[in-house]
Amino acid sequence: MTDRRLWSYKEIAAHIGVQPDTVRSYRKHGLLPPPDLVEGGRPFWCADTVREWVARRPGNRGGRR
Repeated sequence: MTDRRLWSYKEIAAHIGVQPDTVRSYRKHGLLPPPDLVEGGRPFWCADTVREWVARRPGNRGGRR
């Protein structure tokens, strides 16, 4: 099943157990995939996009959820 819920920095941070500023830094340094949607200048990622990224991250521990 596809999970198309949109996650902001806050939801991604909670999923991987870091602060939202850390996720912003990941994006700034090209470590996050491109956002699935940008609305009002704010980036959002589908939950599946984030889960796939987490699975491929070096040192992956599966996230917290």
